[in-house]
Amino acid sequence: MATTNGTTRATDQRNAADAADAGGPTGPAEDRLRVAVVLGSTRAGRFGPVVADWLLRRAAEHGGLETDLVDLVATPLPSTFPAFGAPLPADVQAQFAAVSPRLEAADAFVIVTPEYNHSFPAPLKNAIDLHTHQWHAKPVGFVSYGGRSGGLRAVEQLRPVLAELHAVTLRETVSFHDYGDKFDADGQVLDPAADGAAKSMLDQLAWWAHALRDARRLRPYSA
Repeated sequence: MATTNGTTRATDQRNAADAADAGGPTGPAEDRLRVAVVLGSTRAGRFGPVVADWLLRRAAEHGGLETDLVDLVATPLPSTFPAFGAPLPADVQAQFAAVSPRLEAADAFVIVTPEYNHSFPAPLKNAIDLHTHQWHAKPVGFVSYGGRSGGLRAVEQLRPVLAELHAVTLRETVSFHDYGDKFDADGQVLDPAADGAAKSMLDQLAWWAHALRDARRLRPYSA
């Protein structure tokens, strides 16, 4: 994980709070970046919400970011569909309406995922595959968790999938190895290096999100 010292973190947090009062470090409130945090695990007893809540707190401290948690348990998507060209049933349309506009509105994404059998959960793959242009020319960061590998093999499986959808995946990731030992009972991370890793990832995410949003405004992306 990337690290940063306590003084730098405290200064960053004070600066983020001051910037939030002024509409964020990038200017007015309408210029803030919209980040969809996609929580990929749907398994009963999942640990994902603990990781996602921690990330949301780090994003709030970062400044200039508006986060939207897209939890695939709270907003399940269908796994069967009518034939190509056939109309979607009303209940399926309602399921899409709870997710698709939020992905469309996002300037960037962070995917929170565990690792299942050297890969990522099937519901997450389903959610990715059901959308196309929503991912185009947008950056994607990752927060993974698992056993000894920390979920990193899931992240490496996600990269080519998202490249096919014309998304830009970040080099910097946040991973929790043996995640059960990394959080206290209140969901706080025990290793302060995790906060530094999150800041590095969010810094890159914001840079790419601004650059790609400006580019899309200047010239629509064609895939």
